[in-house]
Amino acid sequence: MKKYFIQNSPFVVPTTDGKLIEEHHGKASTNNAEISIAHMVAPPKWSEPFQTPEFEEYTYIIKGKKQFIIDDETIVLEAGQSIQIEKNTRVQYSNPFDEPCEYIAICKPAFDFTKVHREE
Repeated sequence: MKKYFIQNSPFVVPTTDGKLIEEHHGKASTNNAEISIAHMVAPPKWSEPFQTPEFEEYTYIIKGKKQFIIDDETIVLEAGQSIQIEKNTRVQYSNPFDEPCEYIAICKPAFDFTKVHREE
């Protein structure tokens, strides 16, 4: 039995906001509840509601810029930068800029829509 798994066909999460989410490892793609790793592209002017997830989230920016509002502090990351956000932290993710933002997101434990707690 092989002691590795090469992901060639990530699960593409259906979205309605133009954001590309390709989960390479996680609950939806490999039934792994411990960690999720996703490649994402947020289109220009994209944003999502504030949320308070029950998991840590790590983000690494590949191209473009991404804005984070964390406990009323606005942070902008650019290509080559990364951030770790602790679980149970109120955060909003957005790309208010004119170019797409490509990044990798890692959640530990794995992303779970029932544990993200998005605000209406």
